[in-house]
Order: sequence, then structure tokens, then C-alpha cells
Amino acid sequence: MFNSLSDRLSATFKNLRGKGRLSEADIDGTAREIRRALLDADVAVPVVREFIAKVKARALGSEVAQALNPGQQVVKIVNEELVGILGGQTRELTFAKNPPTVIMLAGLQGAGKTTLAGKLAHHLKNQGHTPMLVACDLQRPNAVTQLQVGGRRAGVPVYAPHPGVSSEFESATGDPVKVATDGLAEARGKLHDVVIIDTAGRLGVDAELMRQAADIKAAVGAHETLFVIDAMIGQDAVTTAQAFNEGVNFTGVVLTKLDGDARGGAALSVASVTGKPVMYASTGEGLKDFEVFHPDRMARRILDMGDILSLVEQAEANWDRGEAEKMAQKFADQEDFTLEDFLGQMQQLKKMGSMKKLLGMMPGAQGMRQQLEQFDESSIGRVEAIIYSMTPYERNVPKVINGSRRARIAKGSGVHVSEVNQLLERFTQAQKMMKKMAGGGGMPQMPGGGGMPGMGGMPGMGGGGGASKKRKPQPKPKKKSGNPAKAAQEAREAELRRTQGAAKRMDGSSFGAGTKDLKPEDLNLPKGFEKYLR
Repeated sequence: MFNSLSDRLSATFKNLRGKGRLSEADIDGTAREIRRALLDADVAVPVVREFIAKVKARALGSEVAQALNPGQQVVKIVNEELVGILGGQTRELTFAKNPPTVIMLAGLQGAGKTTLAGKLAHHLKNQGHTPMLVACDLQRPNAVTQLQVGGRRAGVPVYAPHPGVSSEFESATGDPVKVATDGLAEARGKLHDVVIIDTAGRLGVDAELMRQAADIKAAVGAHETLFVIDAMIGQDAVTTAQAFNEGVNFTGVVLTKLDGDARGGAALSVASVTGKPVMYASTGEGLKDFEVFHPDRMARRILDMGDILSLVEQAEANWDRGEAEKMAQKFADQEDFTLEDFLGQMQQLKKMGSMKKLLGMMPGAQGMRQQLEQFDESSIGRVEAIIYSMTPYERNVPKVINGSRRARIAKGSGVHVSEVNQLLERFTQAQKMMKKMAGGGGMPQMPGGGGMPGMGGMPGMGGGGGASKKRKPQPKPKKKSGNPAKAAQEAREAELRRTQGAAKRMDGSSFGAGTKDLKPEDLNLPKGFEKYLR
């Protein structure tokens, strides 16, 4: 969503690199470009004015004038002020001392409240809570059914005594306030520690919407009221947020549809205008497309500094510890990295979510956006099909896969032979990398850039095209002596040396043992290597 803003800010900061001293004109020019970037991104004008004033005041102060690298110091100031307008600190839910904790969702129709209710319930369930959903949106067609589907997907119960309406031609019946109070009583009786209430929305802010939301909040004594807002609605986000803040006094903001292609600047304005923190962000339709909003991490993403902490947290939450320990043991034993291992690693990555999203968290991801946009998520499924079409022996000993086997594998997986060849080539590169890492050699340079399947080789993931190996200087041949007797003597000595060398190679004496007595167990081979001696 913030691609355009990131590009503009990155281009602005490039002009500051390498300058040993920044003049007032440099700072004014940078501030002007930042102002334009924020306004183009649809950030509210009052927020932009305050942001630029703070950046200029700090940039003209001693912290930049006395810095060893003034350009980097300005970037640091912009990052810190950006964190400020995004809310400053991470804020999560405050739970009631006497459960259940009541969380009410409020917002306009179409903002994604019902979908978010299922995601929030799934998130809290994974934290060890026992949430229950309450369907109080009785006026939008099939809103109750949608919440019940979301509850089943999240594995949490839904209290829905009233079916709501099934079409726009039906008149809304039922009392949402009574449904909310009865749902709270049901949760207490069944010992649920969290109640999430999904309320109705309108296409625009009106008195009836606010009155209903305020009545539900007063009736259940909501501990947290989350204002759910579509991050794609532009400047109207600020007006809507102010109206809901005055009407229901919400405690936090949830941004939805952050995976969209809108400019998204309005999302940066809500926290600053209302003084209420952004608590969660929703980035898709899946239950796992939901995350705690960290202002510092979002600022780093906008400035193309990456979000490694979120990447690590996703890995810890989704990565199989047993599989990780098994792979670590293989490294310790210096066993070969096989296609079975390759498949396992890819399946672990799939559990973490969209590869585009994960790669987008890496520092400098904006610089390879075109490659990320061209990344084919379905290529991972094709790789799985190719490996599953191999026999167990082929997966563990890929060297035996000849032309006829490749044709059979391609036919079994429904792909062209060229895709099988590409996979085996990339796997060979990965195997070499793993061997070098296991031997303590660090990350080797990969010919062609390596890259994930479907990426076609990513920039920054190795040498682009393979470095040419320098040839060792060949020893110059000795000139023959002009003395015929001496030349004959040198020829006899050379022939004797060749004969002795051939004899050593034949009986293996140069290795300290003859070939007749050679046994595999005497070679001290790495564990798992004996399969190549069949």
C-alpha cells in the first residue's frame, strides 16, 4: 500500500548521501520533497504540517550539524517522527481483571468488521484465550451467516439467536442490544474469557448508527471498543474516525485492507488526528492475514529498512521446531542436503504465508519490487508436485536422475521437462551452499543469483552470472640442453619419474594403503555418505 510513498522518500534521501555537511537550503529542499510525498500519499494536511515542522526544527538543530553523517541523521529523524504520527508505541488489548473481557467492533459498512471478528478470535485463541463471537449486525444481508462461517474457521463458538436478514429487501428485525447482553450472559455461563461483539455499520455516518453503537457499548460495558476502518477510503477516513471517536469514544483503531494498492496515507493520519493508537492491521482474507500493529516496524517498512522482527516472529510462530532440530543435526553430522529436505523447507515457508509478503519485509525490498510482483506463488506447488513424482531413492540420491527419469517425473507432475531441469539445477546450487555452510565456509556465491523457484534469480542473493575462475599459472617447460649427452640423461630421469608415479597410483601407496586392502569404514567418510558407494 505504501509503495509510492516509499519510492518518493527513498529518492529524496538519495540526494543526501555522501554530503559531509548539510546547508539550510539542503534541509529546506528535503523537507519540501517529503511534504509533497506525504500529500501525494493522501496524508491529512494538518498532520503533514505538524510533521514537517518537527522534522525541520530537528534537522536544523545541533544533532544534524554535529553528526558525522548528516544524511543518515536526517533519515533517523524522519523515521522517529514517522513512528510518532503512527502512534508512538505498540498497544495491545487490556484484559479485564474479572473476565469476560468485552471487545466491541464499530465502523462503517464494508470496512471488514465481520471478517476481522474471526481473525481477532483466531489470534486470541492462539494466545490461550477462549473467545466467543456475538452477532449483533442484524441489518446487513447474511452478516450473521458470515460471522458463523468465520467462527467455524477460527474454531470458536458464535452466539447468534437471531438469523438477521437474508436480502436487502427485508426489513431488519430483532434488538441488537438484547442480543449483546444475552451473549455476554451466555459467555459468563460457559466461562469464556473474551467476548467479541460484531455490530452493524452504515454506508455513512448517521445518528441512528451512533445511537445503536453507543447503546450496545453502555449495555455490555465494553472494555475495548475498536474502530475498524478501511485503509483505502482516503481522506474521508479522518472525518469518519473523528465522528466515531465523538460518538462511541473508541479505544483503538484497526486498519483493514492494507494489502490494497491505494495510497494509504489516510491510515497514517488517523492515530495523529484522534489520539487513539492503531492496534491491529489486517492484510488479506485469510485468518492468518492479521498482525499486531507496531508503529516502529511500519515506519521502517515505509522507509524501505525492512521488518526483520516481524519476519522472525512469524517464523517462530509457524516453524516446526522438530524439523528445525532435525536439520540442525544434519548440519552437525555433515550429511547431504536432499530433495526431501528441500521439500520440507519449502513446506515450512508456506506455513508462514505469502512469499511476496515475507520477501517484502526484507531490507531493500522496494528495490526489487518488479521481481516480487512477478513472483508466481503457484510455482511452489509445481515444485512440490515434481518432488512428489520422484521415488524416495531419487529424492535422496538426485544424481541418479537421468534423462529418462526426468521425462517420467515431468509426465507424472504435469510439467515440462525444462521445469524439472531448472529445479534440479537450483537444488544443486542449494546443496552446494548447504555443504559450504556445514563446513563453516559461510554463504557461497551462487551462479545466476540462485533465488526461489519462480523468481528467476533475485538481486542481492549471490553473484549475477557466476564469477570466472582464475586459471593457475602453468609452469614453463624446461628448455632442453644443447649438450646431447646431458639431454639424453634428462630424458632418462624424466621417464623414471613418470614410471615411479604410475606405480604409486596403481598400488595406492601415495594414500598410505593399497587398493586391495581399501575398505569404506577406513575412509572416515561423513555420516550418510555410504549410499554413494553402492
